[in-house]
Amino acid sequence: MASSRDIPSSGRGIGDIASSFASSFRAASPLAQEIVARDIAECSEDEDVDDTSNFLESDAESVDGGHGPTLYRQPAGIEVAFGYRRPSLLLEPAEEPTRPVVTRAEKKQSRDAERSLLRDNHILPPKHGVEEQPGLLTKVYKRLFSTKVRKTPDDEEVPRIAINPSETAPLLPGRSADGSGQEEENLNEQWEAAVASGKIQTTWQREAQTIGKYSRSLIVTFLLQYSINIASVFAVGHIGKIELGAVSLAAMTANITCYAPFQGLATSLDTLCSQAYGSGHKHLVGVYVQRMIYFLGSLMIPVALLWVFAADILARLVPEPESAELAGLYLKIIIIGIPGFVALECGKRFVNSQGLFHATTYVLLIAAPFNAFISWLFVWHFGWGFVGAPVAVAVTQNLMPVLLFLYVVFVDGSQCWNGFSKKAFTNWGPMVKLALPGMIMVVAEWLAFEVLTLASSQFGTSYLAAQSILMTLTSTTFQLPFPISIAASTRIANLIGAKLSSAAKTSAKVAVCSAALVAVFNVIILSSLRYELPKLLTTDEEVIEFVAQIMPLVAVMQIFDSMACMAHGLLRGIGKQHFGGYANLLTYYLVALPISFGVGFGLDWKLEGLWSGVTLGLFLVAAVEYWYIYKSDWEESVREAEHRNASG
Repeated sequence: MASSRDIPSSGRGIGDIASSFASSFRAASPLAQEIVARDIAECSEDEDVDDTSNFLESDAESVDGGHGPTLYRQPAGIEVAFGYRRPSLLLEPAEEPTRPVVTRAEKKQSRDAERSLLRDNHILPPKHGVEEQPGLLTKVYKRLFSTKVRKTPDDEEVPRIAINPSETAPLLPGRSADGSGQEEENLNEQWEAAVASGKIQTTWQREAQTIGKYSRSLIVTFLLQYSINIASVFAVGHIGKIELGAVSLAAMTANITCYAPFQGLATSLDTLCSQAYGSGHKHLVGVYVQRMIYFLGSLMIPVALLWVFAADILARLVPEPESAELAGLYLKIIIIGIPGFVALECGKRFVNSQGLFHATTYVLLIAAPFNAFISWLFVWHFGWGFVGAPVAVAVTQNLMPVLLFLYVVFVDGSQCWNGFSKKAFTNWGPMVKLALPGMIMVVAEWLAFEVLTLASSQFGTSYLAAQSILMTLTSTTFQLPFPISIAASTRIANLIGAKLSSAAKTSAKVAVCSAALVAVFNVIILSSLRYELPKLLTTDEEVIEFVAQIMPLVAVMQIFDSMACMAHGLLRGIGKQHFGGYANLLTYYLVALPISFGVGFGLDWKLEGLWSGVTLGLFLVAAVEYWYIYKSDWEESVREAEHRNASG
């Protein structure tokens, strides 16, 4: 659903990288360019020369003959890992980098993707020989799974590009000087000719394989990320319903007062670090990260003071004093985890700007199991009870930036660190100006659904505990459609950037069908296990009964949740994400939340009322966005992408 978020590190995730085409649907960032230019001007001449020479050397290796549009790009999403649970609104960084990072492996994958498409469209000869008389099983297999475009008698071969011979030209036709085929030598020309003549098509089999390949690792990553959140719920849920509700109340407070605004402010690094790295001034990446750490560090003081007195504040907002007291205790303890959270938010953008998107995944592979273990260890084995849950959270929050630091030192990423710099204490004003829009969007996103947790507390402890379980379950199921939507948006953006609007539409249809299948799966799981699933989180019979009663409605909501999530992805892919952001804001704040409060309190439907408004909101969002996507001119998106690519 488009819902709220959870404690420290819930999930989404990956990063925007590729060649010029990868950035074809992204706008330039004048403010960020101004900030980078100002910092470059303040650099010493030696720093400038060293950085530029290093950049030109590495860039010369990566240009690869001036190769233009590519058909491979790392799926976008990991850059927002650690901290997101369920996007209720369509998050957009305030500014976007103008030059994405391309690694050598990605260039090779891009070339391979182009070559494969040319073969599937019968423009290049097949990789393997074709059987003259294939058997029945071979025919069935090809019919179901072959990615080749069906060739009609009217198809004409794309004319090969004639290359004028030179002194280094191969002597034998069809072979290049280094022994590779002429198709390899003229791949760029063949690709451009095929695109210009409209001969590049795709099949649903190819798009299903591509989206599946993109999303499979993301699903694992996001589930690992979210496991850090639900570990606290699992750990304290069996203590009692008061403790379970207190965890949810503490999570809501932490999200609204710290995690959401801090993450929103840190989104400016997505732009600044990428532009600094892309311009060749790698040392500025480290400077920007230091600057944001110091800025967020200064904000930690008022947040810590607020959390110290959180129990007294919450006692005035919720009717259950014991829940407010435990939530306040939880917040007091996790104060010690805020520095780690800040360091991680900035550190992950440090590595992402360099194209090291798997660094955060490696951190999760260690941190997620460790967090689950210490949650059990502190809460149950050591007998600390409720106190053990926030201690485990704080330990994990401080561990993850340490693991990321070790990755940078011993694996990769240290080339952008030139030590601590006094420049990190200057030019805060422009950075904050760049960061504020992102913060506003993130806070609005989290607030839209965290407020439902506060509303559920008005119905009593059992309802608050049930709300905590429902949010945990629906946030977990959301980790399936959201990665697929990220993969779909990446693939569609690639095809749009390569001027293949017809292929992009085919990919979009496959993505929508994938979302529908995931929705059916989630509906079956939640509806058939509506009594068994809450038992994983609590032993209180009253809470289990409340959850089971509302679960059919929540199961139906999965259909609209999954479809709305995919609509967000399609909008990102065609470069119309602004419409999705505004549609979500208006729908949730003007329709969903008023209905939730109206039927929840006015008609005394309690939790059923709160979730009814959310379900209706998701339906409206999905309907409006799919209508907009259907009416959109995809050729216009291609032209806009081409214009941005040229200007960038």
